[in-house]
Amino acid sequence: MGVKLPDMSRADFERGVAAVSPQPLTVAAMSALYAHYLELARWNERLGLIGPGTAGEALVRHYGEALAALPLIPVAACRAVDLGSGAGFPGLVLAAARPDLEMTLVEAREKKWSFLVAAARKASLPCRCLNVRVASPLPDGLPESLDLVTVRALRLEVDVLDAFARRLTPGGSVLLWVGERDPELPSRLSPQTSLRLIGGDRRRILQLHAVPGRPVSQHSGGPETKLP
Repeated sequence: MGVKLPDMSRADFERGVAAVSPQPLTVAAMSALYAHYLELARWNERLGLIGPGTAGEALVRHYGEALAALPLIPVAACRAVDLGSGAGFPGLVLAAARPDLEMTLVEAREKKWSFLVAAARKASLPCRCLNVRVASPLPDGLPESLDLVTVRALRLEVDVLDAFARRLTPGGSVLLWVGERDPELPSRLSPQTSLRLIGGDRRRILQLHAVPGRPVSQHSGGPETKLP
């Protein structure tokens, strides 16, 4: 059984989200995020998408930690994938804040994938939702080239990170929500920025870029190009 999320008016929700967002959000973005919250509250009592430990601080711990990534996403970023999307953090939240991103949400558990489909529809967001397990070789249905990969609640093996690194466009990045220690990384990726999250504890976003000289996808916003 899940837990009940706090009842929240749209005005209270918007004030709370605005307080934790590093960038101003549009009216459309706020509308999409509030629609997501209402759907999340409806499903959470059955599925436990957010556990009891953070249900009472969902705006800071979940929406805030997702929106914290906005300064790390280049304006020119076009194609993105969020791995282990679960309750929609950070992928669905970032899709609302950055509607120019072509966001693919990936979730292996069918019930959580069903939630993502419903939440994206309620929020009027054109996210693609894939019900697949992330492993190497990468499953079918993922974009062949990517400007952004986000991972908040999933531990990826080195070979899987390497497979995604191969699909990064020049200037593309991988964002990992991590603790104090950096994870093991493939030689194709190197840390670029470490952004401490709200709360003063050990949670942070680690930004990874492709190592110069390593072959990456050459996609620049046009048709997808198959990698060899």
